[in-house]
Amino acid sequence: MNKRDVLLNELAQGLRPMAEGIEWFDSLGQEEQSEVLLFLRHHCVQARAVPEDAQEAVRRARLRPTHTPAVLISQGRFEEQLGKIAALVPLDERRKAFRLLIAVLTIADTRRREDFCSGGCSHWWHRLSAA
Repeated sequence: MNKRDVLLNELAQGLRPMAEGIEWFDSLGQEEQSEVLLFLRHHCVQARAVPEDAQEAVRRARLRPTHTPAVLISQGRFEEQLGKIAALVPLDERRKAFRLLIAVLTIADTRRREDFCSGGCSHWWHRLSAA
């Protein structure tokens, strides 16, 4: 566990405001931003995100349906589309991708917590609010 992992999980759990997350994300260089987006994509998959999460994630991320990340997540093979979202290059698109991937992680991890971890688990990120 490192500071980045904690911060991203706190954002996904609503323990930090998204404005703080965007400010942090914007402070990173392009390479670091790409690493963060790939990390988020990986954790969305690990949390068992499904295509049915797409519309709600777009809404939570406050994206228009015509924004590139919103279009990508709504079509094609879901895991592949998450990878395309994580690979977006223009800064404005990376910001949107960041917000969308946080929203996907929020939805998928909340479901995972309810379905598989409600009786307790060993996931350190599920204990952040108690820390």
